[in-house]
Amino acid sequence: MSTFYISFGQVHRHVVNDVVLDKDVLLRIEAPSEGEARQRVFDTIGNKWFTSYDEASVDFEYFPGGAVEVPGLTEVASNDH
Repeated sequence: MSTFYISFGQVHRHVVNDVVLDKDVLLRIEAPSEGEARQRVFDTIGNKWFTSYDEASVDFEYFPGGAVEVPGLTEVASNDH
């Protein structure tokens, strides 16, 4: 399992399970692949987000809110393995 991060650019803002996803944060997702991480985000909020990063390429300098997690979205459910 790997960790990926999703950014939301300057214009996309969402509230999912009371967690704000916007330009100031990265959504942290544990997934077997970057494609799986991106698909989970797409299935939840559609295509209104910016890009994804892996652990090696993420730079938290531009995200003052750090990494956030959304219960039910950011971890792999036990029936997903």
